[in-house]
This record gives sequence, C-alpha cells and structure tokens, in this order.
Amino acid sequence: MPSPPVSLDTRVPALLLRLDRNPFHHGSLGAVRSLGRAGVETHAFVESPTVPLARSRHLAAAHRFDGDPRSDADVARALDLAAARIGRPAVLVPMDDAGALAVARLRDRLADRFLFPRLPEGLAERAADKAELARLCATTGIPHPETVVPGDAAEAAAAARELGLPVVAKWSRPWLLPRDAGLRSVTLVTSPERAARLYESSPLAGSALLLQRRLPAGGPGTDWFFHGCFAAGGRPLFVGTGHKDLAWPPRAGLTAVGSWLPNPTVAALGLGLAEAVGYHGVLDLDVRRDAVTGGYHLLDFNPRPGAQFRLFTDRATGLDPVRALHLDLTGRAAPGPPLPRAGRTFVVENYGALASFADRRPWWPGTGGREVEWAWFAADDPAPFLALTRALLGRAVTRSRRIPTPAEKENARCTTW
Repeated sequence: MPSPPVSLDTRVPALLLRLDRNPFHHGSLGAVRSLGRAGVETHAFVESPTVPLARSRHLAAAHRFDGDPRSDADVARALDLAAARIGRPAVLVPMDDAGALAVARLRDRLADRFLFPRLPEGLAERAADKAELARLCATTGIPHPETVVPGDAAEAAAAARELGLPVVAKWSRPWLLPRDAGLRSVTLVTSPERAARLYESSPLAGSALLLQRRLPAGGPGTDWFFHGCFAAGGRPLFVGTGHKDLAWPPRAGLTAVGSWLPNPTVAALGLGLAEAVGYHGVLDLDVRRDAVTGGYHLLDFNPRPGAQFRLFTDRATGLDPVRALHLDLTGRAAPGPPLPRAGRTFVVENYGALASFADRRPWWPGTGGREVEWAWFAADDPAPFLALTRALLGRAVTRSRRIPTPAEKENARCTTW
C-alpha cells in the first residue's frame, strides 16, 4: 500500500542561504516552491527585489546579504539579522558550496537559532574542495579520475602531457572565482602550454588548479547524478539516481535536462560514500561512466541540494530531498523509499534550449507521456518565469553590444568535454 502524503511541521520555518550572487539560481526557486507549497514559512537570501526568486508567491520574506561571502563575520552577521526577523528557530538550508562551508564553520554559533545537519568535522571542506575530494575518494575507495595538483606552471604542462590530452582543468574552490575574471570552473585543456597559462592565473582564481584525466564520453548513458537525504551517521532517508540528458555548457556543466532513472551502480556508490563518511543532510553527486572500461567515477561531491533536486519527487508522498531534510531536522519520520516516476524529466528552460542548440539534439520533453518538472515555469507561480524572461532579454541586448576579451574567447573554445 502506498504511503499517504507527507505532512511537514509547519510551525518550523525555513531559511535558504546562498552566498553566490547568481540571480538565476533555479535550485533556490525549487526549494522555495517545495517548502512553500507544503505550508512552511520559507525565507531566502536574494540579490534584489527584482530577481526571479523574489517574485515567487511561495517566498514569505526576502533577506539581503551585502557582505563578503568569504568572511565568516559577515555571514554570521547576516544570519543573526535574519534570525531576529524570523523570530523563532528555523531550518537552515545552504543552497551553494560557500553557504554549506560557512554553516559548517559557524555551527556552534548558529546552533541556538537554526536547525541544520551536523557534518563530521572538516567534511564539508573536503567534499566541496575539488583537490580535497580526490584525497577523500582515495581514502574511502570511491573511484575517481586520476588527478594532479601541480606546484608550478612547468608541472602543470608536464601533468597535462602525462595525463593525456585533452585534460580537464578545475579550480579547487570554484566559489572563489571572481565574476569578471574570464575564468571558468571547468575547462578542457588541449595543450601543455594552455595548462601552464591557466596555472599562472592561480592568484586571480583564489584557489589551486588541478588537472584531471578526462574520462571518455560515450554519448547517452555517460553522465549521471545522485541525490540523497541522510539522517545522522549516513542513514538514508530519501535517495534517487538521475541521467544527465543535456548539460550546459555541453558535457561539462550543470543539468539542463535530466531524467529520473534507476541505476544500481550509481546508487551503491552514493550510499557507500555517505555511509563511509557519516554524512548528515542533503548531498548531490556527479558521476561519469568511462565509455572504455564501463566503470563509474565520482566527479563532484556537493554538500547541499543540487539545483535539479525537484526531479526526485515521490509519486505518493510528495516528498523530495529538501522536504525530507525538514522532516529529519524537525524530528518527524520520513516514509519508506520513494517510488521512481519512470521517465520523469527535469528541464531548465533557458539552459535546455542552449544545450539543445549546441548539441543538435531535441530537448522539448512534451511528447511520449513524460512527466515534466520545469525549473522556472509553474502554473501556480508564474511571476519568476516572467521575471527571468525579462532579465534574459535585457542581458541579450547588453551582451550583443559588448566585445569579449581575449581570455573569454579562449575559454569559450576550451569548455566542451
């Protein structure tokens, strides 16, 4: 017999913390809608009153963060002000890596005003930092692409040759990248000279450069993701595996179109990692299948909800990873394992269209009886979609008049992998 719809404790509000100044973060909108529709008073940090998230009818109140996201004092001050405005303990949900790391560092100071998972000491840092993740995978036995952290430009060039060109270059802490520096968090490097030049940008990037062996892509069935919500000690409450149908940038970026598909190998990898590290809370993993060996490798470990988490919505209970987190932190029991909605699809309208054009593959999911979760459009909450459309049209006009820098042109040529 299927479980009845889940009832959240609506006496306990929620606050979404996002320190990355990205006015088009659809994951935050998904969390506001998910909790707001369940009757939870939901607050969030927003960039301005005009951004799409601020227009959602499910947002109880918007808060501003005007400080330095790298400053614990500034983050703590903003959370103090938000807590005073909310007036009672709230579930705190970091929606980006910088926020997750700040909460982990400030957990003792925040404990009397917010409810949030208690990760093992240092785990958030090891998960979010790409260089630390390689070491974490080595200690836990999780497959991970061969990775080198060069010590100078010459070592970067030599590592690119040894790993085999083209090689994937990543900044270990991408949330520190300056917005207008012309640097991308992930780049496909096609020459040793390019690797050396990237290394020389390390002071500007704010973190270490790492080079990673590129796993051969084999088309459909290559890129996967795992979402899970775990109680203390890594006990699973809600998990799901999805296939990345289209990504933006192509084959190297976020999920533009994704499907909920069972994958026992990916599920076992995610469950094993959470248990090994004693994870508590929501996590998002990116996994790639090596087209040559057939093996699956962990690419990214995000210690917070992924932007596409609403793909995983249980048919019977309405539960998703963020709602499961609210249940756990308010002391309510989660129901049994979710019932996958075979073929359920998540579409980010703006990125889906771009990825479809770049890959020359259709993205419109309105055929074949597939159930679609749109990132932006919702019949009960149309204002964010309209705000997004206006903002993107304005950006398109502005960019059409701007000449890209040489660094931006080079990055544009080196992003697809």
